[in-house]
Amino acid sequence: MPKVKLTKNELKKQKDDLKMYKRYLPTLQLKKQQLQMEIKKVEDRVKYVKLEIENLHSQFEEWVAVFGENFDFSADLITLKELKTSTGNIAGVIIPVFESARFETKEYDLFVTPLWVDLAIEKLKDVINLELEYRILEQQVKLLRQELKTTTQRVNLFEKIKIPETQTSIKKISIYLGDQQTAAVVRGKISKNNLTRVS
Repeated sequence: MPKVKLTKNELKKQKDDLKMYKRYLPTLQLKKQQLQMEIKKVEDRVKYVKLEIENLHSQFEEWVAVFGENFDFSADLITLKELKTSTGNIAGVIIPVFESARFETKEYDLFVTPLWVDLAIEKLKDVINLELEYRILEQQVKLLRQELKTTTQRVNLFEKIKIPETQTSIKKISIYLGDQQTAAVVRGKISKNNLTRVS
């Protein structure tokens, strides 16, 4: 704890600081709660998207196996041309938000290619869309967790260090100033008694 001056000005400063800490602490606590709720929402979405990706993968494998034609289906048939994202703001944290993805499909011979390939390409686009959203959701969680860590540190700083330190300083200064005032009164009475004896 830093050394405090035992003066009235310092007492006023400490009281002002204490008011400020007590005014900002609820805001920080609210932000912490909001971040915790948002992280939970995003993590739930991450789980959902991950499950959807796994379901689509398994459906896709079963579906292609059913048709079992001698066609080498490759992810090279489509290319990601554009990934569209925007930014969002959660409790003051700027996060990326997945909007959409645009693909380009390679041309292939319709006479040689099995009919199921068209549908397979659409399913593959769905999988890639979900995987792109999954990556962006993971970035959101990372950014929100960093902000939660910083906010938690600030809450702890105010609750466990700044407010108790300031309260201790106020008490110490008040006791010192009270003792000084009492001593001044006693000195005044002694001086008055000495003056009356001399007269």
